[in-house]
Amino acid sequence: MSAVAPSSRVPAPERITPPSERRLRNHTNLGQTMRNTFTMAYRGLVKIRRTPEQLVDVTVQPIIFTLMFAYLFGGAIAGNVQDYLPLLIPGILVQTVITTSVVTGTQLREDMDRGVFDRFRSLPIARIAPLSGALLADTVRYTIATTLTFVMGLVIGYHPAGGIGHVVVAGLLVIACSWAISWIFAFFGVIARTASSVQGISMLVLFPLTFLSNAYVPVKSLPAVLQWFVNVNPISHLVTAVRDLANSGTIGADFWVSLLGAAVIVAVFAPLTVRAYMRKA
Repeated sequence: MSAVAPSSRVPAPERITPPSERRLRNHTNLGQTMRNTFTMAYRGLVKIRRTPEQLVDVTVQPIIFTLMFAYLFGGAIAGNVQDYLPLLIPGILVQTVITTSVVTGTQLREDMDRGVFDRFRSLPIARIAPLSGALLADTVRYTIATTLTFVMGLVIGYHPAGGIGHVVVAGLLVIACSWAISWIFAFFGVIARTASSVQGISMLVLFPLTFLSNAYVPVKSLPAVLQWFVNVNPISHLVTAVRDLANSGTIGADFWVSLLGAAVIVAVFAPLTVRAYMRKA
């Protein structure tokens, strides 16, 4: 049997792509990153339009909480409902909108579990766009919750003496602070294993902060040991800032403390969230 002569054809060299195609896909400038972010934010709004039940927390909760707290505790705390509303409505507003920010982390975790972000990785978009787009889209949820809370207060007799201009500023302050806090829950959403664990951890943090604050009762009515915690609680500073704006049209120290706190949260958790997200994206 004759030996088979070796082929004279030289195998083609393996294709080398420096840098890799994945790196090229993700090498985006600021302009493209912004466009991709708004596109992903629009995707989030489309999801809400197709599944409007996602808005239950920002539509039903302000109505139920306002009516429940006003008519259950108004007489006991302030003597009547009308005198309780200037204390209650800013507290309900802050509690409702901040609680809504938990959805950022849970939906982010759900998208990652369903493989949605795996599909995003194959697209020629900025890797940060799915995360930044989700955070931007959630500001619409905060705006809805803020508007409904004030409207519900007006329906049952709340008259903000600060005027419409200061009410708008108060709403913008709450939205900005809630957006900052959503970075915390986005971080939980990236590092947690399940969406339910994100929600559980978030509520474990939020409930003591919101209810152990000046949102629903005067601080002086609390035991001395709780007064100290309530006075240093950042939620109390935000509630006081909203009350000053809506009820008297003034910007006090609590306004600047709230903005400073929001800036510190973003400065700390935005890099942590982006770094953790990039490792998985």
